Amino acid sequence: QVQVVESGGGLVQPGGSLRLSCAASGFRYSTYAMGWYRQTPGKQRDLVATIITAGGKTDYADSVKGRFTISLDNAKNTVYLQMNDLKPEGTAVYYCRVDTFQARDWGQGTQVTVSS
Repeated sequence: QVQVVESGGGLVQPGGSLRLSCAASGFRYSTYAMGWYRQTPGKQRDLVATIITAGGKTDYADSVKGRFTISLDNAKNTVYLQMNDLKPEGTAVYYCRVDTFQARDWGQGTQVTVSS
């Protein structure tokens, strides 16, 4: 059974840091890429960062470049998102997505709130 489980969200003050984790398991096929997306009420789900599992090529939304870092532990099939210098506009539900050549699977999301 496929499982994509995020953790690490919470409340943080502007300028603070959080680290999100996403553990993937139960996949029949090898993962091709893993990534983080975020969504606020009434808006579409937007890409934050992605990483290709073979080779480690990364891609970031312009709004997070230089502040967020995506990384991957292939042995654990876990992807991380280190978020530094968080801004109030970073408040959203953050979702992990796992891509194989057969499907895309989403986690349940984790809430990140940036507020003083």
